[in-house]
Amino acid sequence: MLDFVFHNATKIIFGKGTEDRTGRELSKYSKKVLLHYGGGSIKRTGLYDRIIKSLSEAGVEAIELGGVKPNPRLSLVREGIDLCRKHKIEAILAVGGGSVIDSAKAIGIGVPYEGDVWDFYKGRQVEKMLPLGVVLTIPAAGSESSGGSVITNEDGLYKRAANSVCMRPVFAVMNPELTFTLPAYQTAVGAVDIMSHVLERYFTNAKEVDFTDRLCEATLRTMIVNTPIALKEPENYDARAEIMWASTIAHNDLLGTGRLADWATHGIEHELSAIYDIAHGGGLAIIWSAWMKYVYKHDVKRFAQFASRVWNVEPDFRNLERTALEGIEKTKSFFSSLGIPVTLTEAGISSDRFEEMASKATERGPLGNFVKLNREDVREIYKLAL
Repeated sequence: MLDFVFHNATKIIFGKGTEDRTGRELSKYSKKVLLHYGGGSIKRTGLYDRIIKSLSEAGVEAIELGGVKPNPRLSLVREGIDLCRKHKIEAILAVGGGSVIDSAKAIGIGVPYEGDVWDFYKGRQVEKMLPLGVVLTIPAAGSESSGGSVITNEDGLYKRAANSVCMRPVFAVMNPELTFTLPAYQTAVGAVDIMSHVLERYFTNAKEVDFTDRLCEATLRTMIVNTPIALKEPENYDARAEIMWASTIAHNDLLGTGRLADWATHGIEHELSAIYDIAHGGGLAIIWSAWMKYVYKHDVKRFAQFASRVWNVEPDFRNLERTALEGIEKTKSFFSSLGIPVTLTEAGISSDRFEEMASKATERGPLGNFVKLNREDVREIYKLAL
């Protein structure tokens, strides 16, 4: 196990009707906030009205900025920064899923910074962010208690991440009932995103990490059991609650303690969603089995353990490679069973931009820690994903 420091200050407010506490929590930080959200879903479901009522009762004034899209855009972030400065806003409330929260984080780090916010997504260290509260409506990205944000720059179609401890929200309101109306596709790709955050940490070169191995495996098993239930019974509160909490645990860094995570698959996928604007979880469903097939020989034993503990594959001790490969196929089959594409061909994506994507993905150096991947490696993984 590696040395580590774990610090997560996000206050989690979980359960039915918890969105009514939003104004009370936010008023601790400011009486004037930026209310940031996506399209019209929060208005159609009545959540918007409940949030406004909660803010009003707490004496909090809201300046609104909607319009966040999946794979959130830098142009809207810059608009939000200008709006906050104009109205002297000192806190932000994000109502939505990972895209809204990531956009809000970008605004929050951009307001106190004198330069261009994109500097942080090119590698500049983040040191300060406006207090951010979250009302989560889509469990997937884990951004409700993570220190990361991913933004797409329309100029060149670059999708990049910024990370800092100070970027964790100060609180996150999490009511599983708010996810009852999610379309099946969003539920499915959100589940893949959650599982991906666990897998990125699971495949590590760190030794003697059995405790966090078991935590990772339990989280994956929870998703395997509950995602099909939520797809079949969208208003099953218990299944939705399990998924929502798993989303947070998968990406609040607890599962990565004592380990060195990989993150190559995320980097490879970012080029897909930046160029083709597909859902991040959908892109990850395509890339995972290709990455696994490309790197599994680096540590066949770990992949066999994954197959046995997560997918209940009977270990073949005379041929662990067979066990490992069966686990990879079961991962791909599960993603497919959720009703989403698991190959680039199924997603309607051809091979004509593989070289461009591989070059952009590795322009700051090789990807990954489990196995270091250069441009040629990434290109081959795209080919395996066809």
